[in-house]
Amino acid sequence: MQKNIEMGSAGSITIAILIVAVVFLMRSFYKRFMGVDRSDETTEK
Repeated sequence: MQKNIEMGSAGSITIAILIVAVVFLMRSFYKRFMGVDRSDETTEK
């Protein structure tokens, strides 16, 4: 029941854009989390 799916140029571009968007969001959330984490440590001292 397997079908060979051929991905055209539009599909390749869409996948590339999705990967870039996910990487950007992960980087943004990581920077925000680390910034919040650091500010909590500085207020405790």
